[in-house]
Amino acid sequence: MEPLWLFADQLGPHVHATDEMRDREVVLVESTKALRRKRFHRQKLHLVLSGMRHLADELGDRVRYLEADTYREALERVGEPVVVHTPTSFAAADLVERLRKDGLVSGVLPTPTFALSKAEFDDWAGDRDRFRMEDFYRAQRERFSVLMDGDQPVGGTWNLDHDNREPPPKGEAHLPVPGPWQPTEDDIDEQVRRDLQDVPAVGVDGPRRFAVTHDEAQQALRHFVGHRLELFGPYEDAVMEQDWAMAHSLLSVPLNHGVLHPLEAVHAAEQAYRAQEVPLASAEGFVRQVLGWREYVWQLYWRFGRGYTRRNALRAHTPLPDWFTELDADAVTAACLRSALEGVRDRGWVHHIPRLMVLGNHALQRGYRPAELSEWFRTAFVDGFEWVMPPNVIGMSQHADGGLLATKPYSSGGAYLHRMTDHCGGCAFDPRKRLGEDACPFTAGYWQWVHRHRELLSENNRTARAVAGLNRLSDLDQVLEQESAREHF
Repeated sequence: MEPLWLFADQLGPHVHATDEMRDREVVLVESTKALRRKRFHRQKLHLVLSGMRHLADELGDRVRYLEADTYREALERVGEPVVVHTPTSFAAADLVERLRKDGLVSGVLPTPTFALSKAEFDDWAGDRDRFRMEDFYRAQRERFSVLMDGDQPVGGTWNLDHDNREPPPKGEAHLPVPGPWQPTEDDIDEQVRRDLQDVPAVGVDGPRRFAVTHDEAQQALRHFVGHRLELFGPYEDAVMEQDWAMAHSLLSVPLNHGVLHPLEAVHAAEQAYRAQEVPLASAEGFVRQVLGWREYVWQLYWRFGRGYTRRNALRAHTPLPDWFTELDADAVTAACLRSALEGVRDRGWVHHIPRLMVLGNHALQRGYRPAELSEWFRTAFVDGFEWVMPPNVIGMSQHADGGLLATKPYSSGGAYLHRMTDHCGGCAFDPRKRLGEDACPFTAGYWQWVHRHRELLSENNRTARAVAGLNRLSDLDQVLEQESAREHF
């Protein structure tokens, strides 16, 4: 029976311990070239190697662990063809196809780390040229019978997002929940850290914060559901300066490394709701993230195709500044932007609102190159894989696909950040001001951005009001002059 070659994001038992796979030898490859191909975040590299080496330790004699310059070199040393599950990117799929043609891979199996197969998605999608996540999400709930009462959603409502938009609690620095689950590092982690000392990377080293084995992922999931899910829902869109994790699950890493199956996660949340341990809005919000959005992004990565990252509908051509790519948070004055960059620098992770409404919003307003930004998110975030970022960044964040994924661009001024974060009170900039030394770069930048794209925005009924507001600004010329000369944020 041919050995099973696993990529670093295919490490869970649902990949290697099924009835079909459990009797096969497992091949794991550390490719020096792959590790050094980009300047990844140091903690991202640590998680990749730690996950692979922990699985090798767990499986013992069943594993052939190979260190080589390239995957090809390693597979040539195996001595017989291997089988592999379809990898999670076009580039890796192309590599597998070349290896198959050369006789090093004998079979390519479907990807087992998502709930919905590509074939099932294609049946659902049909010949649509526009997609709505809400339609997909409802179909997912029905298909997998999650939070359903017969053929109706539990509680009579599919989406409870309107209940999950609370701002940070006033006068509090932290949410009243226990901190996130965190693993205990071991000898494997110590060796990984030593081996990465001379690898070019960004970000700072730090303790491992995320699960990289199935056992760890189950512990993290139980901790989240038992202690944090209740407050996840209402505050999932809020941001707190001193509470980087808030009530988020931190399960994106084990999910994206393939050590936790998405149905494990959503079933645990549903069970907690049915046991009356968490409110429906919190359980539904988590299910929507995992079974809805995450699966949607995975499918659209393949559906939108290879050229998707080259889309640039808003003609954004500004290169990413050095302070952004080098995670130089100390060069930033705006409290929200500085805090988000600090989170990426120190942990390789911030939750979805700093990603979308701070980092992404800033990039959108300043016209950063979408493809370059997508690559930055992929390499600088510990949960950033190639399939994750194009729909999230090119589509959702930068609207560079012209509305293929989202019906409107996600840009806002300082008023939104003032309402949904606790950054503005201690910031040198005033979110209410668009002109002057203390003018908020998000508030002023928003109006500059609306002016730059006023024709496009006026044609969209969801953004036409912004253009009408622009026409009422008496100081627009001064704002545009100020922002065109802005070099510091």
